[in-house]
Amino acid sequence: MIKSPEEIEVMAESGRLLAEVFAHLDRLDLIGMSTMQVNDLVDSFIVNELKARPASKGQYGFAYALNSSPNRVVCHGVPSTKDILESGDIVNFDITLEKNGYIADSSKTYLVGEVSAQAKRLVQVTYEALWKGIKAVRPGARLGDVGFAIEQHARKNGYSVVREYCGHGIGREMHEAPEVLHWGKPRTGLILREGMVFTIEPMINQGSNVVETEDDGWTVVTCDGKLSAQFEHTVAVTANGVRVLTLRPGEKQLN
Repeated sequence: MIKSPEEIEVMAESGRLLAEVFAHLDRLDLIGMSTMQVNDLVDSFIVNELKARPASKGQYGFAYALNSSPNRVVCHGVPSTKDILESGDIVNFDITLEKNGYIADSSKTYLVGEVSAQAKRLVQVTYEALWKGIKAVRPGARLGDVGFAIEQHARKNGYSVVREYCGHGIGREMHEAPEVLHWGKPRTGLILREGMVFTIEPMINQGSNVVETEDDGWTVVTCDGKLSAQFEHTVAVTANGVRVLTLRPGEKQLN
């Protein structure tokens, strides 16, 4: 569970490369693209340009370089040639990258074209909730503090937090201990220690937090058909706080 300083530096390099993937996506005009086209571009960029490996490909039988989760899809959406992105959509791309034996994991929800004010607000609050959780990370804090900060911000803004899925430890394996819930009580749960590395990845819903999995066995959707958004970073607990290993170009840590 505890990573050495040397291991964290290797993970930071994986995180830096993964941030380049999102910078590459930022330059795309997503309108009219299929989620499979986005997947194929990401796969090629990771392998051919970054000389790294899409870590989700082949993991648990998943065949793709990313999860694509538009609109009411909460997480684990499967890329498809039939899913064409249109103006007004929101879509989360969740991507993992392995370099030199260590994995970084991050996701971002994109606004496609002209998006409604309600959708923009959901996406913004979800991003803020991620950073509320990140700000709670420091040695001696507890995982319950992280989850509480996230859920408090979501609920204050009228949204709900999905409880079935959580963040996780990460390193040589995509999923390691501990589980990082996005809800909780302050001063409860695992005590954080320097060298821990894990993801924080809240899924925030416009309506109810009740979700279901579709027949493909992967795609998780809101039961009420309302929108869901997600953001994710891989973080390391430092001696006096937190280091975001997947910080994207131009992105600043929110206060």
